[in-house]
Amino acid sequence: MIPKHVAIIMDGNGRWAKDKGLPREYGHQNGVNSVKSIVEEAYKSGIQYLTLYAFSIENWDRPSDEINILMSLLVSTLRDEFDEIFDNDIKLNAIGEIKSLPKELVSELDFIINKTRKNTKMTLTLALSYGGKQEIFNAIKIISNKVKNNLIELNNFDDSIINSHLYTKNLPDVDLLIRTSGEMRISNFLIWQSAYSEFYSTSVLWPDFDEVEIKKALSSYSNRHRRYGTI
Repeated sequence: MIPKHVAIIMDGNGRWAKDKGLPREYGHQNGVNSVKSIVEEAYKSGIQYLTLYAFSIENWDRPSDEINILMSLLVSTLRDEFDEIFDNDIKLNAIGEIKSLPKELVSELDFIINKTRKNTKMTLTLALSYGGKQEIFNAIKIISNKVKNNLIELNNFDDSIINSHLYTKNLPDVDLLIRTSGEMRISNFLIWQSAYSEFYSTSVLWPDFDEVEIKKALSSYSNRHRRYGTI
């Protein structure tokens, strides 16, 4: 059984570099290699939706030098991988407070998202300047305003209303949530969408998370029985 939607908290770049006596930027650079490998393996495995937690809204509190390196890496990686993304029929998507990102990155995202909008093989979503609490808060504000202006009737209010106002309105709920580096928390990532997702944590740091490791996660998922609160 292959999960339809896999989401990954890519954690451990800094610790990977520290363990090797290297600056944190080397961890981020090697983390890019893991992204390429995992996207390729997810594609081969038939996963329809892959969402990667690339930059949280809390990450803005990191040193400015590290943030600049991360943003530059994102821009260069998108440029380098555009042809492969397009040729493999992958649709690029981005969620989060995108307007808060550097203009160069926003421009690159807009270009690739527009060019791949008709692709159907797999949807690759990058969570950038993203926070689950903030996403729900923004949805509540928009919905409240629509209720106030009689655009939404409370009598017809249900989960679908909330879903349609989230960043992920065009994505299904998460089936498998993977976290690297051994941490056991979701870190404000897809809170609503992961309510009944299967959780898989590994002590492997993100730069070492490769095809073998994601196959282990998929194998673990395939051996579980999802009950959604029932018996």
